[in-house]
Amino acid sequence: MRNVAGITSTDSQKSSDMLMKCRYMDEITNNKGLVFATGTPVSNSMAELYTMQRYLQYDELKKMKLQHFDSWASTFGETITAIELNPEGNGYRSKTRFAKFYNLPELMNTVKGFMDIKTADVLNLPTPIAHYETIKTKPTEEQKEILETFSERADKVRDKQVDSSVDNMLLITNDGKKMALDQRLINPLLPDDPNSKVNTCIKNVFSIWDKYKDKKSAQLIFCDMSTPSSDFNIYDDIKTKLIDMGVPENEIEFIHKAKNNMEKDAIFDKVRKGEIRVFLVQHRKWEQVLMLKTN
Repeated sequence: MRNVAGITSTDSQKSSDMLMKCRYMDEITNNKGLVFATGTPVSNSMAELYTMQRYLQYDELKKMKLQHFDSWASTFGETITAIELNPEGNGYRSKTRFAKFYNLPELMNTVKGFMDIKTADVLNLPTPIAHYETIKTKPTEEQKEILETFSERADKVRDKQVDSSVDNMLLITNDGKKMALDQRLINPLLPDDPNSKVNTCIKNVFSIWDKYKDKKSAQLIFCDMSTPSSDFNIYDDIKTKLIDMGVPENEIEFIHKAKNNMEKDAIFDKVRKGEIRVFLVQHRKWEQVLMLKTN
């Protein structure tokens, strides 16, 4: 299956290694030596369900002649083509994605052969009520000008006027993400807009920090881009400005400081106790789900 968003046609070394180990365990235990436990068997792509079946139900897939992904996808999946915003953000394009299951009863009967599914409703887990607030910020004139250059770059890439080693859609998309976060990530010499996303976030974080001083409530800031480094970065920018506003430095921490699970646990414990009240996190380093409830 080619040219379908979210579907890679190559195996990673890690996944191939995992499959071989699973096959070996099945052989020496008569398919009774493996137990997977996860809260997210399908998190990013519907193809992940096939991956789980291949690890834990490979012999069954072979009996059904569905051990190859294309066969499995043509039996249980459907590709949908839809119009979506293009990478440079100034137009639209058609994109094909593997985004819908069919023959669902047959698929579920097969899946239940190895998967015991417990939903939040069945477990009756205590879940706090989330309140979502979307805060809009206006682009600066510099950002508008930069956006126009993205369109020009994209046209050159499509027309093959520039070598892919010099510029490509991935670079344009990445620059677009940087600009959307903060224009200084494109050029550190550009002005620090007081109403930017980052500065708006800082104002809100300080307001909440000040409001809940007595409770020692903690805040998590997720930011996957511009992580701590020797160059200008958003993490240090947020920390510096919060300190200038009155937040003690010892109450601000980055997950990057932890070099191993023991150090992570120590930081998480400080967050629960309210000793760390502003915790900046990158999803890639957030390897475990924890209840970070402060005392």
